[in-house]
Amino acid sequence: MRALLSVSDKTGIVEFAKELEKLGFEIISTGGTKRVLLENGIKAVDISEITKFPECFGGRVKTLNPYVHGGILYRSGIDDEEAKNLGIKRIDLLTVNLYPFKETIERTNDFDEIIENIDIGGPTMVRSAAKNFKDVMIVTDPNDYDMVIEALKNNKNTLEFRRNLMIKAYEHTAAYDSMIANYMNERFNKGFGNKRFIVGKKVFNTRYGENPHQRGALYEFENFYENLNILKGEPSFNNLTDINGAVKIAVSLGEGAISIIKHANPCGAAKKDDLITTWQKALECDPISAYGGVVAVNGIVDKNLAEEINKIFVEVLIAGKITDEALRVFEKKKRIKLFDLGKPHLEIAGDKWDFKHIEGGFVFQDADRVEDEEVANAKCVTNVCVNDKKDLEMAWKIAALTKSNCVVFVKESQMVAIGMGMTSRVDATRCAVEKAKSLGLDIRGSSLASEAFFPFRDSVDYAAEVGVKAIIQPGGSIRDDEVIEAANEAGIAMYFTGKRHFLH
Repeated sequence: MRALLSVSDKTGIVEFAKELEKLGFEIISTGGTKRVLLENGIKAVDISEITKFPECFGGRVKTLNPYVHGGILYRSGIDDEEAKNLGIKRIDLLTVNLYPFKETIERTNDFDEIIENIDIGGPTMVRSAAKNFKDVMIVTDPNDYDMVIEALKNNKNTLEFRRNLMIKAYEHTAAYDSMIANYMNERFNKGFGNKRFIVGKKVFNTRYGENPHQRGALYEFENFYENLNILKGEPSFNNLTDINGAVKIAVSLGEGAISIIKHANPCGAAKKDDLITTWQKALECDPISAYGGVVAVNGIVDKNLAEEINKIFVEVLIAGKITDEALRVFEKKKRIKLFDLGKPHLEIAGDKWDFKHIEGGFVFQDADRVEDEEVANAKCVTNVCVNDKKDLEMAWKIAALTKSNCVVFVKESQMVAIGMGMTSRVDATRCAVEKAKSLGLDIRGSSLASEAFFPFRDSVDYAAEVGVKAIIQPGGSIRDDEVIEAANEAGIAMYFTGKRHFLH
């Protein structure tokens, strides 16, 4: 039996090769891999002895040879005689992982170096071995070495086993080529080439999708979700989308903030001097909707905060860190799901791109970002301005992360009213106010944010009736003058950011 080992990531390769030797494999290897094996006492045959041709062109050509690909591709029972006549011997096991293209583009912008870190021979061998999986084992993941050795030792090298390795191999080369194509389009076509590849690695299956008749799973782009600690419960498909919304708001508001999400929409948010007060104020905005909601704490949940949160039913709690004492507070709550990142605060991956599925395809765009300077540099367009924009900034950030049409009212670092997902902005304003009134919340003196411009003055007139002191919006309506006039008539400060944040 012969095994060809040629890896960029040499994690575990020495131990793997030693086990293969014990099983009677002849080891064939290339370049740096061969050197590492020889240094560790493993008898490795140089690839040039197989190909009868030296590596050349700086290592660009070393495995592209009939003695390699013939050994991988010939079919047992079909091509045996031809292989024998050609002097081609079977390569029974191929272990390859590819040049570090990702690490290279993260480290340098030198295009010549980047080009040299595009693997050619590796993917070709992987695809060949995967195609002939009936006869050849293809191993592309160092994490599979122990599993492969165990299969070889215990007569588990079945067709099904090799088929699973084959699927993983094609995933490996497809992801690699997709990364290269995406990079080239980002470098030369501003990210919008003729093809766009979206590749994710499965983290886990969910019990089902949005509804029980749908299947679902979580996939990650990089390794972001390896930091997610599942402390209690099993995250559902809907939990994960709500967690995403809650965490993005809590992170945008800064360390010490808390957000509450229900059915993808925020129903509470605050940032006070301490987390217990922050939780109480976040809950005040809509305690009815918060029941069974998803809570994101941008900080550490200790025992005291846990006891406060535990006074109502929360389906999901995610935080930077949930202490052991806090975990014990929730022990008797069977339905609560607890997650943390094992850090003092929450984080988001900060993806560069965003996309949405539509029937028959997807729309793709730059990810939206709310920059701090949007509020800091917002232009006051009214006779009255404010000295402190803290509430305006909080309202603006929440509005940018809430389904359009939306308006957000913030008072003293607490969201006190919100209307979202409306077809009319004035309806969103009225719904927000009516909800606040029904809960006995005083929104006089609050700051209001609208993620897009006001097409008419009606929303401003209504905001004036309930005592709003400041408004922030993008501006850009053909009726901006009328909207500004309405604000001036009411003595409301109004700011234009010049930047819209639709979320559909």
